Amino acid sequence: MASDLRPNDLREDLTVVPLRHPGRWFSGTVILLVIAGLGWAMAEAQIQWEDVPGFFTHPVMLEGLLNTIVLAVAAQGGAILLGVVVALMRLSANPVARWFAVGYIWLFRGLPVLLQILIWFNLALVFKSISIPMLFEVPTNVVMTAFVAALLGLGLNESAYMAEIVRAGLSSVDAGQTEAAKSIGMTPLTTLRRVVLPQAMRVIIPPTGNNFINMIKGTSMASVIAFLELIHAANNISSRNLEIMETLFAAAAWYLVMVSLASIGQHYLERAYGPR
Repeated sequence: MASDLRPNDLREDLTVVPLRHPGRWFSGTVILLVIAGLGWAMAEAQIQWEDVPGFFTHPVMLEGLLNTIVLAVAAQGGAILLGVVVALMRLSANPVARWFAVGYIWLFRGLPVLLQILIWFNLALVFKSISIPMLFEVPTNVVMTAFVAALLGLGLNESAYMAEIVRAGLSSVDAGQTEAAKSIGMTPLTTLRRVVLPQAMRVIIPPTGNNFINMIKGTSMASVIAFLELIHAANNISSRNLEIMETLFAAAAWYLVMVSLASIGQHYLERAYGPR
């Protein structure tokens, strides 16, 4: 009789049916087909793949790579320093400093980067020379080289974003931490350096790392003012041999290498400043 069955006997009669996921199989198959289709299309494309490694290590391409790295690091480094200063002004009790910071962020964050680069590069059209009375006077064309124009355009734009990132990081630290530091006699600068910034770095580093990756790619905009970065280097090479796609793929490979290395560095920085 059914009443004589024990619970263990009922469990033995049950058949376990594994849960099926037809959607996973379908989506996985579609993805693999798309990848295979792209691979087949690239293999059949009229591209001299055997020439790409040669362009990857071409002297002009390597010079463009070096210039790209120098420009990206200099612009990001300057942006971080300026961003910290503007963020402190933004949080200042001084209304003049606070409103100056608001206007600075509004201006440089509001204008497109390419427009800023072009304005700096053509500054000599409106200012023939740069001078401080009784100290020095230099022709603007001598000072405003393609590198300097790109550095100012990229760095000032990025500094506005860094100011907001740093401000958010500093604001994330509990006010009690600052009060405790003051109570033991720490100066404001020492409090910032030893108490606030180490805690704020958890908030600051992730977006800063992402912005640096964008900065690496953003240096390509300097090609419009004939600065020899990767894109301009690829164009210079292809203008001689007409292998446009091959040189562009070599430049693309270098961008992927730089971004991958920057992502690895960001990972270790986040882990170093992350919660223990």
